[in-house]
Amino acid sequence: MTESKSSPLTSELYQYMIDHNPPLDPVQRALVETTRSLLPDSAHLQVAEEQAPLLAFLVRLTEARDILEIGTFTGLSALSMAQALPADGRLIALDISEEWTAHAREAWAKAGVADRVELRLGDGLESVRALPAEPHLDLVFLDADKEHYIDYWEEAVPRLRAGGLIVVDNVFFHGEVVDPEASAAGEGVKAFNDHVAADRRMEAVMLTVADGLTLARKKG
Repeated sequence: MTESKSSPLTSELYQYMIDHNPPLDPVQRALVETTRSLLPDSAHLQVAEEQAPLLAFLVRLTEARDILEIGTFTGLSALSMAQALPADGRLIALDISEEWTAHAREAWAKAGVADRVELRLGDGLESVRALPAEPHLDLVFLDADKEHYIDYWEEAVPRLRAGGLIVVDNVFFHGEVVDPEASAAGEGVKAFNDHVAADRRMEAVMLTVADGLTLARKKG
């Protein structure tokens, strides 16, 4: 068994990391607090605080102009990526909840990026399948229903340009990927991780960020 060199993530070390990352801006911070206060039972669906600057960093690093987000919730991840887009960039955000995304719309407007984000409500798979079939996406952020991760992946990869990036959240699924009695969602993520590892169209790395994060680049 390979020995881990990871430092145990204590609350003190986590705060140290947060303190040494770019801070959330006032609109991002307000959205985090609004989500926690108004949607306490669902707030865990929001991306971790450290993922917001990471997603923005990845947008700038890849010079992305066309982004697809599958699973938006209250919009922190989309907000962070849209803020990193050039003025003529575009982000298509997919979700099923008018209630949750109402908070997202408000935050995007306050941040001045509403013109860069197109929200499409409805079945996620159908929405992805309605996109042009040719490779055109620069970056995809996948954070939707876990049982369908493989289906989303198979729809997204052909639409991703060579060198484009797919970022997948919750690939540990709270540790269930190593639990023999995992839930249906946990089993879905476990199968997805194996699927990604075997996909020769992509090169992927799995990281211990938040609840597990996979970065996958489409080969040229």
